[in-house]
Amino acid sequence: MKILVLAGDHIGPEITPATVAVLEAADRRFGLGLEFAFMEVGLVALAREGTTLPGSVVEAARAADGVVLGPCANASYPPREEGGINVPGELRRLLDLYANVRPCRSRPFLADARPGMDLVFVRENTEGFYPDRNMHLGAGEFMPTPEVALSMRKITAAGSRRIARAACEIARRRRGRVTAVTKRAPLPLSDGLFWSEVNKAAAEFPEVVVDEVIVDALAALLYRDPARFDVLVATNMFGDILGNAAAEMSGGLGLAPGLNAGDRHAAANAAHGSAPDIAGQDKANPTALILSAAMLLDWLGGRHGRADLAAAARAVERSVDGALADPGNRTPDLGGRLGTRAFGEAVAARIGGA
Repeated sequence: MKILVLAGDHIGPEITPATVAVLEAADRRFGLGLEFAFMEVGLVALAREGTTLPGSVVEAARAADGVVLGPCANASYPPREEGGINVPGELRRLLDLYANVRPCRSRPFLADARPGMDLVFVRENTEGFYPDRNMHLGAGEFMPTPEVALSMRKITAAGSRRIARAACEIARRRRGRVTAVTKRAPLPLSDGLFWSEVNKAAAEFPEVVVDEVIVDALAALLYRDPARFDVLVATNMFGDILGNAAAEMSGGLGLAPGLNAGDRHAAANAAHGSAPDIAGQDKANPTALILSAAMLLDWLGGRHGRADLAAAARAVERSVDGALADPGNRTPDLGGRLGTRAFGEAVAARIGGA
């Protein structure tokens, strides 16, 4: 099982080794046969090769069974024509990683978490309002005059249907409810098409109940009554914004895992950014990337019919919860004093008994 590891920028080279240490512990316990390859993306690659995403990395990602991708400083990159490619966005497009899956679960021992939150955002990843990935050639954002900027929103029936199916597949293994996030009044054509395709896909899953909540109401309900939601399916921008908000309400972005998955490829990529303000200080919380890697193991287990990979994923999750339950094991963002590397070691040490 070949895993390509891309550390990314700023805190990426700190949280990624902590994540690999946990995966190595899982590999030793469960005999998974994991093989790691390491390559550079982001600012380091830009300085060395003139691009943040070298073609060799893309080919390695295609050949790998899975990818672990650290956070990337996309906002710091130069224009695309100068080598500044949005690394996670481009990999999602090139590998057709159409589903961004973000679980958000509150833990009772973390005081800042909203009680009762246990939900999953399933966000469409390849179209919507994100112009760097919603066109075959060129970009969906342009300026016809110096004082006018236009951005295109692309919603397709096929894209909407497959993300809805992905949400229903997750819901059938959970509590059996999917909530579609829309804004059909001002967006009757694009969100109307999305909602129509959600319903068509849901018809294939009679055990799943589907409802619809408009995006602004959902923002309030996530805070007021998070327990009412199970799986939420959304277009790209709505899912991105609300997924981050829910992650913060579940205890903080440092706890927010994410998996970008398609039919043949998947990449573990935490929801948070590269946090340049704490880079190099051994303060970053690696939990989100560790849990993202656990999601990758689970996805690989399902794809290859391997129960050992799924069992390893559950062991990683239990070990993270066990470590976080001890205030002495928490990183500074959660009020603790443990460093990035030490937290990874604490989780890895627990996997043997998880």
